Amino acid sequence: MKNKRLPVLVLVIVLIAAGAAAYWALHRPKAQTQTLTLYGNIDIRQVQLAFNDAGRIARLRVQEGDTVHKNQPVAQLDPARFQDAVNRAQAVLLAQQNILAKLRAGSRPQEIAGARAGVDAAQAALQNAEGTYKRQQTLVDADFLPRQTLDNAAQALKTAKADAQRAQQALSLALQGPRKEDIAAAQAQVQADQAALALARRELADTELRAPEAGVVENRILEEGDMAASQTPVMTIALNNPVWARAYVPERELGRLAPGMRARIFSDSFPGQAFDGWVGFISPTAEFTPKSVQTTELRAELVYRVRVYACNPQGRLRLGMPVTVEVPLRDNAPQQVPRHACAG
Repeated sequence: MKNKRLPVLVLVIVLIAAGAAAYWALHRPKAQTQTLTLYGNIDIRQVQLAFNDAGRIARLRVQEGDTVHKNQPVAQLDPARFQDAVNRAQAVLLAQQNILAKLRAGSRPQEIAGARAGVDAAQAALQNAEGTYKRQQTLVDADFLPRQTLDNAAQALKTAKADAQRAQQALSLALQGPRKEDIAAAQAQVQADQAALALARRELADTELRAPEAGVVENRILEEGDMAASQTPVMTIALNNPVWARAYVPERELGRLAPGMRARIFSDSFPGQAFDGWVGFISPTAEFTPKSVQTTELRAELVYRVRVYACNPQGRLRLGMPVTVEVPLRDNAPQQVPRHACAG
């Protein structure tokens, strides 16, 4: 009887031991991983280039897929009417500068000499009118001439005095030169004309459309001969830098991540190749996991958007490419890394 109970007892002991082992395995503290793995997609910035002014496109210098560098000319408007505006502004400025120079120079010696001669002539005429009036008065008093003759002489004397005063004022103006207010007004007009010329030159320069940064021509929206407007894009350029992976970190892992930490980015398109990067941005607000994640459990979890900048010197990482991001959690203190650290 004892021999029959022994196997049962052994079986019970084995089951108890197995249950204890399973319970311990399920409830033991899990070792914290040394790498945080995130999943996301590659993002880049795109620029839609447009002219500042309306005009007809005379030339497009690049094709779709062409690589462009910063400040490279990519398109041009017909510059004819913009050049005419520059020529007109130059002529207006030159005319106003001459007016200002004339005012600053004041009266010429010949003008002052002419004003002095006018004063001398007016004084001579005044002296003659005074002598005539005195003689006419004597003859009228002696009843040799009618009273009307004396009145005419008096009127002539008054006119001569006014002419003498006017000549003296003209000489005074010639000696003093232009008014300070007139010079200031002319100078202000010169400054306005200089600004108008600078604007015309800027508009002429803006007929040349340039790439703001290095990138790749993604799309030519308009063609040569099309009419361009200030709000109508001519082409789209995908910028080479910065390139980043848009990923999402669960709230429970948020405390292990910080901007400036080093990271590595992997893509299925380049097996075994790691792209160096760093954590550049962590969203301050939570959101639900994007719908592109199909797992129901993950879709209901709150996450924080993370931007992990990547070095992409050969342009292998492309817009929308799915990637895996690995962030080492050991010996990976945050550092101050500029967003364009991989430029050039």
